[in-house]
Amino acid sequence: TPNQFILTVALLAVAQARPDSFDAAAETRDFKSNVNEDGSYSYQFQTSNGIAQQEQGVGGQYASGSSAYYAPDGQLVQLTYTADADGYHPSGAHLPTPPPIPAAILRSLEYIRTHPHQEEQRLARRH
Repeated sequence: TPNQFILTVALLAVAQARPDSFDAAAETRDFKSNVNEDGSYSYQFQTSNGIAQQEQGVGGQYASGSSAYYAPDGQLVQLTYTADADGYHPSGAHLPTPPPIPAAILRSLEYIRTHPHQEEQRLARRH
């Protein structure tokens, strides 16, 4: 019946939403934090379920750090990063990477760079 189906779906959703008891009982094993008068700082922590994070930097200017945790499938996920005036720069094997630029496109870009457009050539001859 439709009501049994809805009840079954609702129970499955609740079962899926319930946190893993190992993660729910996780505790902080280690925590250190240091903030200096010059704006530099550092912190690190580890939890009993395998999460680890550390970062150091100068507030509002630069930061670098790393984090690690275990994915639901048991795989260790590790991330390192820097953040500065040029943005956030993460690195990790789990992050997607763009495909390489095809050789034909690279050749085309080089041709364009070495052969100015006709308009640019005409302007260059005037000056």
